[in-house]
Amino acid sequence: MKLELFAFEKLKAYKYARALVRSVYKLLRKLPYDEKDALRNQLQRAVISVPSNIAEGMGRKTIKAKLQFIEYSYSSLMEVLCQLQLANDLGYISEDELNDERLHIQDTARIISGLYSYLETKEKKQKRSEDKV
Repeated sequence: MKLELFAFEKLKAYKYARALVRSVYKLLRKLPYDEKDALRNQLQRAVISVPSNIAEGMGRKTIKAKLQFIEYSYSSLMEVLCQLQLANDLGYISEDELNDERLHIQDTARIISGLYSYLETKEKKQKRSEDKV
């Protein structure tokens, strides 16, 4: 039996977000054990939230609901950047590691923003066609 992909699995935004999770998890190993209940835990939850919200949002029925979850994903992405900056401030990761992740985050943010714009345009077109009826 051939496995079929769900729609969200085909999205570039989802693929980039998954790659970001893998990359950030490698950095998490550098954080000291005593950070496990603070920065490490918060960073794990934030980075996991990025692809998770894309998946959940694309599973919603209405475009309005999809947009809401794409916003959550973007917000979580910004939280990841903040926490990586803090990890750098605290000396847990290097400036080079932060900058590498920042580039990945910028690419992911651009793609998530594009998905949001696409859905927003689709919603506007849908409203215009409903208004004509």
